[in-house]
Amino acid sequence: MRKHDLKYKKEYIRPMMISQHVYVFTFGKNELNNRVIIRYSHTWTGRLKINEIDLRLHRQHHPRKFKTEAELVSYLERHLESNILKYADEPANYQDLEQVAEKRAEEKEVEKEKSEQG
Repeated sequence: MRKHDLKYKKEYIRPMMISQHVYVFTFGKNELNNRVIIRYSHTWTGRLKINEIDLRLHRQHHPRKFKTEAELVSYLERHLESNILKYADEPANYQDLEQVAEKRAEEKEVEKEKSEQG
């Protein structure tokens, strides 16, 4: 977030009637108009278990739901430029995002080749 000059705010919502805990994470370039809602609980060993991650970017009508953080991060990397940064006042440096996307595409191709050979 700091890398792209995005402001953010984190809030914890204390559960009253349910066993799930909720964090609301709002972020944006000029206004905090994007949000991530993370619903989690604790396992019997005390570890955190993420039950659901809801993401609603600016100008999206329906929230996107993810099971893991990895799915959320990959989605944000693909949509960060188009949904958040294009509404910014000043242009941003997109080369870092492009490089990360290219590396991930190459890694996926290598994994496909290995699975086809093996």
